Amino acid sequence: MRRFNIAVLAAVTLSTALSAVPAHAGGGSGRPGLAHCAAGACHFDVSPGTYDVRVTLGGEAASSTSVSGETRRTLLPETAAPAGERLTRSFTVNVRTPEGEPTGPDGTPGLDLRIGGSAPALAGIRVTPARHTRQIFLIGDSTVCDQPGDPYSGWGQQLPQYLREGVSVANYADSGESTVSYLGNPKLWATVRPLIRPGDLVLVQLAHNDKTTDETTYRANLETLVAGVRERGGQPVLVTPIVRRWFNPDGTLNNATALLVNGLGVDHPAVTRAVAAAQGVPLIDLTAKTKALVESLGVEGSKALYLYNEARDNTHTSVRGATAYAALVRDELVTLHLVPKGKVRVR
Repeated sequence: MRRFNIAVLAAVTLSTALSAVPAHAGGGSGRPGLAHCAAGACHFDVSPGTYDVRVTLGGEAASSTSVSGETRRTLLPETAAPAGERLTRSFTVNVRTPEGEPTGPDGTPGLDLRIGGSAPALAGIRVTPARHTRQIFLIGDSTVCDQPGDPYSGWGQQLPQYLREGVSVANYADSGESTVSYLGNPKLWATVRPLIRPGDLVLVQLAHNDKTTDETTYRANLETLVAGVRERGGQPVLVTPIVRRWFNPDGTLNNATALLVNGLGVDHPAVTRAVAAAQGVPLIDLTAKTKALVESLGVEGSKALYLYNEARDNTHTSVRGATAYAALVRDELVTLHLVPKGKVRVR
């Protein structure tokens, strides 16, 4: 596939027809960049960085279009356009290497976008380097990361769809990481810390793999992360871990497995809350939020949030579950006044 260099051509507008849109809807030799979108995918040969993407959706028939990109990140939720109408939507995307998990493969260079939805219609697309962007860095484990394959999905992978242009997600969560390993691996904390700019948010959710970490060490590791973010001028935000779907006979999740109390008796959510209070750090109590949601759905209804049906997995989330949990994070970011209401998208 042909590519273009954004350093030479700062922005290209593409008018094309994808999937359900008739070929004549976007044809014409005078349409610059048409060759860069085909068969439901667009590729932009850009360097690592942050880019604003503006898409024009719609066609002659009623349509419904979503946009995902890079390692299965949902960037724009499915958006309906009436027949004959055009809608413009914008979002900001982080392009990096590796494009998914920090310890994973490099992935494809540049920016790759995929056009989906029940009746997709892309009428135009424009990509420009972002100039005024606030980054939301994510530090976490497999329940947060950009999972490489179906049916798995981390909530950080679904968070971008809830953010408008000007706010992007840089997801540096990585499968299997604890507070100990995240601080010790040069591909993780040592890589993320120098990237943090004044005003950036850094959300930290690490607990699932701290199974043998004692309380003193766990607390100290969270404090180290908080101090490191602040030294860079960023805003640390501590996030308690999502619950495991592990029910008691009475339909509650009030047990050590569900609520992330490790084999040494370390209550990870409680320690995280205590560190947030002591350090004056904003707290997203995702343990409490996900517990309430899972219990409200019950034993059967909550299976779809996790990968119980596919793999008897009560820890990792499906796309549906990750999307629901990302919405909880979005709501808390607004409630805590960390992201302006005008910068979030409500599905």
